[in-house]
Amino acid sequence: MHAVRLTGSRAAGHEHDLSDWDFLVETDDFGSVSESLSMLVAPLQPLAQQWDPYASHACYMLMLRGPTKVDLIFPAQRREWSPAWRPSAQTLPAIDRHFWDWILWLEQKRRSGREDVLATSLGHMHGLMLGPMGADSQPTSVGEAVEVYRELRDELERRFEVTVSRELEDEVGPAVLRAGPRRG
Repeated sequence: MHAVRLTGSRAAGHEHDLSDWDFLVETDDFGSVSESLSMLVAPLQPLAQQWDPYASHACYMLMLRGPTKVDLIFPAQRREWSPAWRPSAQTLPAIDRHFWDWILWLEQKRRSGREDVLATSLGHMHGLMLGPMGADSQPTSVGEAVEVYRELRDELERRFEVTVSRELEDEVGPAVLRAGPRRG
């Protein structure tokens, strides 16, 4: 690695209680770094870790207790968005990890007064995740998205005869549903 530096709201001094930790990572050996990330972050005991399927650059997302979201952003690694999720017994755990990461990020935007980002991203969430899971319409709030997601996930668990761990939901759910102050 060449450099890692803090960016985003925490670097600018505009953070709030749910702000994530964004780090820009510069490397000339992305392949080796990306292969080693899971091992490198293991001491943090992440509840979830995954590559962001809907970023225009490589972004490794961690969810830690707190809940605390950490994004390791590789701006030199451009990428295309992945297709919409296709729910199955095999993908439901990954969908769950992505939902709770995404919903915490959305609540961060709401608390920062970024209503434009919130509305656009709720649309993306519907098109890429909730719609493929069976949602008829786009949620209009973080709370509604959580309610719709839980109902759909529970139904898919019954249909696919699988059970998704609730550890991440138990950590993130109360934080995003607690109506924190909105800036702006």
